[in-house]
Order: sequence, then structure tokens, then C-alpha cells
Amino acid sequence: MRFGNHFKLLIPLGAAMLPGFGPSAWGQTPPPNIVLIMADDLGYECIGANGGASYTTPHLDRLAAGGLRFTQCHSQPLCTPSRVQIMTGQYNVRNYTHFGHIDPSQRTFAHDLRDRGYATAISGKWQLGGDRQAIGRFGFDEYCLWWLEKKSWRYGSVGELIRNGDVLPGSRGEYGPDVVNRFVLDFIERHRTGPFFVYYPMMLPHAPFVPTPLSQGGAEPREQDPQYFADMVSYMDLLVGRVVEKLEALGLREKTLLIFTGDNGTNSDVRSALVDGTVVQGGKGRTTGAGTRVPLIVSWPGTVPAGLVSERLVDFSDFVPTLQAAAGYVPSRDRVLDGVDLMPVFKGERPTTRQWSYCWYAKEGEEDKISVFARDARFKLYADGRFIDLPRDSLEMRPLPVSSMEAGAMESRRRLQAVIDRFAPLRPVR
Repeated sequence: MRFGNHFKLLIPLGAAMLPGFGPSAWGQTPPPNIVLIMADDLGYECIGANGGASYTTPHLDRLAAGGLRFTQCHSQPLCTPSRVQIMTGQYNVRNYTHFGHIDPSQRTFAHDLRDRGYATAISGKWQLGGDRQAIGRFGFDEYCLWWLEKKSWRYGSVGELIRNGDVLPGSRGEYGPDVVNRFVLDFIERHRTGPFFVYYPMMLPHAPFVPTPLSQGGAEPREQDPQYFADMVSYMDLLVGRVVEKLEALGLREKTLLIFTGDNGTNSDVRSALVDGTVVQGGKGRTTGAGTRVPLIVSWPGTVPAGLVSERLVDFSDFVPTLQAAAGYVPSRDRVLDGVDLMPVFKGERPTTRQWSYCWYAKEGEEDKISVFARDARFKLYADGRFIDLPRDSLEMRPLPVSSMEAGAMESRRRLQAVIDRFAPLRPVR
């Protein structure tokens, strides 16, 4: 079943975005366990189910076949901006300060779910500043994290991971992604009576490109070569499979909403082929589709119908209201959220109500380096006036001149300009 443009919108976008809009999703029924997995530097083109031909991703392909796959999910162009947005449900224009940091005043999806009685955990890459006490202040009961108090070698484990306040001694040669994955599996095991929430921001397949434990010849942690990217994607997929297997072994698959995405586009050193012969150059750090288009797969047997494909826009501000709805958490009406609830989409009831997506992006928050755009299903408008017909110009090399625009394009441009103007007072582009 494919959600295309022929589906009617049942709720106006503005209404769906009002803080506190709508009732609890489940009433008195038990809320689902929730596992949110986010790969590091994995663009849309890397997944077989999305038409990727360069890498082996059987576990993710099966999740997509048995659930819902989105074709137009967009993150921020870089890791920290995406992490702040996905955790808070707000566009970066409201609360982003600088790379490697999240403001301690921010409320996250973990706060919301913990308030609903969920046991909460985060395992993997943090990269948002703070100390060992900070994680609890962001709503997580337990954690096992890399890049918490300092940046270190991500693919080792000796003294480089911190778990619930303690530096893990590890074993020399132990693979860091395996350690944080085991923490996820253990947390699920210990909290199998639920409800639990696991946020699993993976360490793979971010550079440096090094062998995995399954690479030919075994892992040599300091040997770096882009040829290992394929092995890293495969190992990332294997770790996702281990989470699915644990849920199955505990009889929790039909009680668990599992979501997989990526934090931004693929590293620019990587070129990936699609089955139609198209070659995609990684666009991490860029505001083109190659920098923001990421996989989004949703699996929940018995609730999310198998074989769904949504071609409608989704962005990272949508995750907070969606998880709130799944858990039955109703936010206060004075809380600002920029996203829409995707639960009706997950259940196959209707396509998303999102008609546009907005992006405010600056790695260090510098006023002179801000990139702002709004887009719809076809067109993209930058604050500097560049207007792109995306299906015809995916690399954004040929902005459309106003003088030659057709009426439909002019109307889209007007609507997108209104979106940019709506957020401009928060942090003007100079």
C-alpha cells in the first residue's frame, strides 16, 4: 500500500501542530514499548529496501517489508543539529546553540515517556556535552555512551565508554558498537515487563572507516580505508537484527514500536549505487537532499500494516509528538512543538498532514553562516531567494528564475516564503 498525493488531508497542518492537540492515542490500553534506533551518517540510499545496491542490509529490508517505509524523511544536515531536533521536537531556530551541545533547559522525549511510567535508556553516541549527571537530567534512567565527557576512539572500548556513571574498563580489542548493543539488549531483558523506551543512537557507520569484527582478516582498529564502509553498514544492520531477535525471543515484538532512521546524509567520501544505476555522492553537512534525506522504517507487527510506503514529507521535529501519542502523553498547551503526530500514518489510517518542512542550519550557530530553507513535496525555497524544482534538480545547481515561473510554482514559492517568514523573527538571517 502506497501513500501518495491522492490521499486527502483530514486535519489542517496548523491544528495538528498546536501544542497539546488531540487526545491520548491508546486510552486505557497498555502503551507500547518503544525502541528508536538512529544510525550515524547513513543516508537514504544506503538501505536495500530504498533501492540501494551497494550494501547488504537484510534485517532492515525485512523490517521495511513487514512495516512502513518512508521515502521523504529529512533530518538536519549534521549530527548535533539532528540530535537536538529529534530529542526536543523543535526546529533548530528555537533552541540550537553550537556543535556538540544541547541546552540543559531542554525537555526531551525521554522526560515525556518517563513521566508516563516508562523505564528510559540511551545507548550509543551522545556528543551533546555535559557530564555523567547530565544524562539523567535529560530524562534517561540508564545509559551507556561514547563521547559523553570527551571525544575518544569510537570503535574501541577500553576507557572510552561510560555506563551509568562508571567508565567501562573493557577488553583490549573489544568493539565499541558491540558493547553499547549489549547494553540495549540487557536493558530490554531487565525491563521486559515494560513499558520501556530505548533511544539507541548508533556509533556506526560514521568515519573513520575501519574493519568490523566480521571484516576479512578481523578488526584492526587503526586501519582506515573507505572500502570498509560497506562492512560497517552490514555490521550496523546486524546490530539492528540483534535487537529484533531479542524482542522476538522475549515475546515482545507485537508490544514494541520499533523505529529506525539516520541522523544525516552519508559521508561525502562515499559514493553509493542504486539499483537503477544512479550513483549518489554522500552529502553530509550539505543542505541538499543528499545531506538531509535519511531512511525511516517503522515496525510494529499487528499495529503497523505490512508493506506500507509513504511518500509524504516527514522531518525530525515529528518524532516527539509521535512518541508522545504512542505513549499516551499529552503535553501542556503552552509547550511549543513543531512536529506532527505520525501515529495515524503508522496505523495506515491516513498519510501525514505535513505539507512543508523547515530547516534552520548553522553548525556553530554563527549568524553569518546560517542556511534557512522551506520545502514541500516538489519545491525548495532558500531564504536567500534560491528556488529549486527538486525532481528536476536534485543537486540544486539550477535555481528557477522568478521571471519564468509557472503559476503553480509561483504559488508554492509564496507558501514557502510564508513559512520562512513565520520563523524569521526567532533568529533573523543576516
